[in-house]
Amino acid sequence: MANRAWRTAFLALLTVGVVGTAAWLVFVSPVLGVREVRVSGNLAVPAPEIKRAAGVADGKPLATVDLAEVEGRIAAIRRIESVRADRHWPGTLVIEVVEREPVAAVPMGAKAAVVDRHGVVVEIKDIAPPTLPVLRLSRPGPGDPATEAALAVVGVLPEELLRRVAEVVAPSPEAVSLRLRDGRSVMWGGRDRAEDKARVLTALLRQPADSYDVSSPDVVAVD
Repeated sequence: MANRAWRTAFLALLTVGVVGTAAWLVFVSPVLGVREVRVSGNLAVPAPEIKRAAGVADGKPLATVDLAEVEGRIAAIRRIESVRADRHWPGTLVIEVVEREPVAAVPMGAKAAVVDRHGVVVEIKDIAPPTLPVLRLSRPGPGDPATEAALAVVGVLPEELLRRVAEVVAPSPEAVSLRLRDGRSVMWGGRDRAEDKARVLTALLRQPADSYDVSSPDVVAVD
């Protein structure tokens, strides 16, 4: 009876010791600490900058890394649109980012703000990049309906057609117009039926004219 009790106690102590050792290895010891921070998805933002923003020290137990905090610090980088951090055992912190893609430029005094599809400023340039359409807006910025309408048009245009657009003018969400690089103009209208408008406009531009109206794609006008 005494031997059985002793064996039970010994097994209990052994179990506690194993669990304690495992917990120490995972949560305290550098054995399972961060040995590598792997960054993917970045082109414009250097990996060292992302790693610095992550703020994770070498050897920090991987299990104790607060992934949400890491993501929050990296998301503060202006050029980053979204970020996901994950653990890859035994010692790798994986960071996947999606960068903001410049899609248009907005005049700001003597300079130009390059914005992404949400209207967030990616960077400030001395002059607007010649490959991007310029947005002419009354109150440019995220949340502005006219800005959203103009960017929606930029987002729906086929690449070959977008390259021909010099300016997108949006005094209101329902009165978007385009000025092409060859001087021709297009009345686009609102955000409705955007794909139909793009398809019709692509066909209409084969006809010589000064202006095109696709605001109602079923009844177009050419002048």
